Parts: sequence; C-alpha cells; structure tokens
Amino acid sequence: MNLLFRAMRILLLSAAVFSGVPLYPAALSADTGLLPSRDLKKGLVILVKFPGLDPGIEREEIARRFRRLDHYVKEMSYGKAAVETDLTEWYGMPLPVGKYAISPSNLKVDKSRVSRLIQDAVDAAGRDHDFSRYTFVVLFLGAKFREYGMIGLCGYPGMLGWSRDTKLKTKDGRTVPGGVAIFTSRAHLGTLFHDCAHVWGGVRDGKRVLPCLYDHDLQEKHPTRDRGWERALINMGYWDPMSCHMISFDAPPPGISSWTKIRLGWLPPEKIAVVNPDDNREVVLGPLGERSPEVLALKILLTEHTYYLVENRRKTGTFDSVLPGEGVLVMYCDDRIAECRHGKSPVKLRNADPRMPGLRGAAFRLPDRPAFTDRENGIEITLVEETGFSYTVRVGRIHPMP
Repeated sequence: MNLLFRAMRILLLSAAVFSGVPLYPAALSADTGLLPSRDLKKGLVILVKFPGLDPGIEREEIARRFRRLDHYVKEMSYGKAAVETDLTEWYGMPLPVGKYAISPSNLKVDKSRVSRLIQDAVDAAGRDHDFSRYTFVVLFLGAKFREYGMIGLCGYPGMLGWSRDTKLKTKDGRTVPGGVAIFTSRAHLGTLFHDCAHVWGGVRDGKRVLPCLYDHDLQEKHPTRDRGWERALINMGYWDPMSCHMISFDAPPPGISSWTKIRLGWLPPEKIAVVNPDDNREVVLGPLGERSPEVLALKILLTEHTYYLVENRRKTGTFDSVLPGEGVLVMYCDDRIAECRHGKSPVKLRNADPRMPGLRGAAFRLPDRPAFTDRENGIEITLVEETGFSYTVRVGRIHPMP
C-alpha cells in the first residue's frame, strides 16, 4: 500500500509540474514565506525568430515554462527565491538561423556566432524595453535543437567567458544586466534551470560560481544522440541538474544538491552542521528536499580548500521524487577547481556502488551500503540508524588495526 501511495503521489506531482500549476498554492505562500521574496530573479525573455522559419511554439507555452521554473526555484530555495519574467513580442533577426548556428560540443562553439546572436537580439529588444529593470536576460529562440545546434546554453558567464570585465551592451551603450541564457523551442525545465543558474550564480574570484558539473572533455568526445552524453556525467551523475539537466525528457528534473544550494545562497547556514572528525560526532540528517529538519547537510573540513559535504536524498517533494535512488550522498569538494575538465571537478560524488552506471548507485544506505571510508584522510562516515526519512550519521576517525 505504501508503494502504491508513493507512486500515485509521484504521478500527481509530476503532472502538476508539467502543467505549470503549483500544488496547494494557498499553502505555498504561507509555508515558504514567499511574501515578499528576498531573492527575486527578474528576467526579460526576448522571443527571437529567424527569416523563413516558423517558431513552432506559442508565446503562452513559453510563459508556462517559466512559471514552472519559478515553481522549481521556490521549492529548491525553501521559499527564499523566486523567478518573475516578462516576455517580449517576437523579434526578427537580420540573418537566417544557419548564420547563428553552433556546434553541439561546448569546446567547439564559435563564440563569434553566440556574440552576434546576443547583440542582434538585445539591439532589437532594447528599442522597446528598459534592461535596467531586470537582473538577467533570456533569448528564447523560435528554432529547434537541430536547427540551432544546442537545446540551451549560457552566453555569459559561459560561452563568452566569465571575466568580470565582460560587459554586454546594446549598440546605443545600455548595459545588459547579469548575463544571458539562450534556449531553443524544446528546452526542458532542467535545461532552463541549468543555464539560468549559471547567470544567477555569476562570477566570483575570476570563476563561475556555478559551473557545469558534467565533464566538458567527455561531452566533446561523445555525441548528443543515442544518450552518448551520459558518459560525461562522471561527477554528480543524475543527482543534480547542473550535471544531468534531466533524467528523462518526460519527467521533471531532479532537485539540486546541497553544493549547488550553498553556491546559490539557498541553504541556510544554520541548517549545515560543521563536523570535526576528531569529535566522533553523530548527527541526525533530514531529507535535503524538506524544509523542516534541523540539519540538512554536514560539512567535514579537510583543508583550507577541501571538504566533504554529506546530504540525505529521498524521493520526496515534486522534484526529488525522480531521483535514481535514495540514501546518503558523500561529495568531495575542492574550491580551487573552477570547471569540470580532464576528470577534475569542484564537487565529486563518492560512489557507494560502482557496479551501477551513471553514479545511480552513489547513495550510501542501510543495510547494504552502510559506510564510506577515506583512508588517506583517516575519516569514516557511518550510517548508524534510519528513522523515517532521516539518517543518523556518525563522523569519526578510522581506528588503526592493532
């Protein structure tokens, strides 16, 4: 009966997400404290069409997708953040889509084409819209993935680099705020979040706050067709849309990890337990997707730049209901690493079950995957007890063999 109830709940939640209608809207504002929002992402969505090409999508459908993005952000931020967007009318570009089209491989993208598209779009929309009213800009293309080359990307901070000196401006000198994300007509909710989050994270100390969490070199080597891109998911697998975008096109994206929540400023510091392994401490770790637990993440400091993050992922809520599994994730973090290149990443899952592809078995759980051991740093993370959706986790030193 419990399995049947959970399955029915997941179907209802998924239907709500894809319809764009929030679940229990009256309760949402009261429970999450969204009145007023403390972190409003205010976006201008520029609708872009090309000569001789039917956009193939209605304006209302585009608006509905961004309402779903707002729902996603509210749930991921525990009500701290929200997304509000204004859609323009369709603006025609001076060149056919083929003149702006790019490679599906990140490392092979012609940056001049990205720059040309952004410039032509903001010049057109700038005649009618005041960019200073917004914190970010989106170009939504009336073109399909195969016509343009990518389903979504981030222009800045992204394909055009992430120098703080980069300024996107209209020809008459007005600054385009925040950054620019670009999407084609079939962009999935996970893709919308992924590339908008690059913009929202911004740039700090010469690095993107939120980089892609898949490996760029592997993404270049493997084709986008036939799910070859899955081979690039070596860091966070299907546990964060900054890695996978989505698990399947007909389902919502998974929720974001504690690492991504921290980078966006959405995980309250009081919900993070900083643990010293020498204390041999036990902590009750609640599900990351829920707001009420006292502790939602553990941070185990190793050096000035490296640490572990530990979180409890459960198939609860609208989005974590589609996770590849359940249990405790252990992530090794290194803040010195800027981008996911050559097998390195600023955050990387420790894999509880390497027999399962795509890090689907990464979660530690009772009774069969009860502990993670780091012999190099002399740390052991042990699952002591499972109570409801919570795990009691012990962090301590490894005891040497006599």
